[in-house]
Amino acid sequence: MALEEYRKKRDFSKTPEPAGKAVRSSAPERFFCVQKHLASHLHYDLRLEHNGVLLSWAVPKGPSLDPRIKRLAMHVEDHPLEYGEFEGVIPEGYGAGIVMLWDRGTWVPEVADVDAALTKGDLKLTLKGYKLKGSWVLVRTGGRYPGARSGSEARSWLLIKHRDEWSGDLDITAFAPRSVKSDGDFEDILAEKTPAIWRSNRPAKGGEAGAMLAQIIERAAKLKTERDDGQPRAHETTKKTQPHRPTQERGRDEGTPRKHETTKRRQTRQAAASPRSTGTVEKHQGRKKAPATRKGRT
Repeated sequence: MALEEYRKKRDFSKTPEPAGKAVRSSAPERFFCVQKHLASHLHYDLRLEHNGVLLSWAVPKGPSLDPRIKRLAMHVEDHPLEYGEFEGVIPEGYGAGIVMLWDRGTWVPEVADVDAALTKGDLKLTLKGYKLKGSWVLVRTGGRYPGARSGSEARSWLLIKHRDEWSGDLDITAFAPRSVKSDGDFEDILAEKTPAIWRSNRPAKGGEAGAMLAQIIERAAKLKTERDDGQPRAHETTKKTQPHRPTQERGRDEGTPRKHETTKRRQTRQAAASPRSTGTVEKHQGRKKAPATRKGRT
């Protein structure tokens, strides 16, 4: 049974995660998502719809747009399709921590037979997400890659970006860290629940993940207090005080091509104007530079 291992690891009376069931789809484009998961360690879970479930790989350092960088991806149990929309707090048990829906979209196999490619350990695919786009490959490594656990030969894969118009040296996890579902960060997600839930028995207690979780709990508690008191957050206040500009004017500032503007300069300006959180990532060639400016005459 496709989801047997998934259900065996979870107590659904204690976790908000969906129990789900396998649901097959005949659509040519299949759902995919990436969930940013702060548990005992921070990692990113890549999930691809196939045969009614979400095939899943845990990517410790997150995806990279640089074709020169190979990211370790540990193949884990299949998840139900409903999990692709899950964002929230797992209070205890397996995977306890905070789950953010970091990216989502559709994917298309670049091979005729996905099952054969998975058996071979070489799955080429195209992603069409908000943040991840273009051609990628998942390659099984046989457990030889640094960071792979002993005895994990069948589970160790590499996630690699192919060189195309969507590749580059931009660190996409740092450039766009927030949720595509709620536009929130970890503290926002936790503040929606009960920030005091892990005052003791935290999922991550030491190291970098433990320090990160401690800060998130503190910020979430402050956010919840502000919301309970009816105080708007700083960025919400800023949005309300900004003067309204016509759509035509906003479009010119934020990405509409200008007359006589070169393609290179327009791409630089668009990259600088792109939202740093959930918006669609434009063709950036991996460069993160401020647009050129001219000094006025005196």
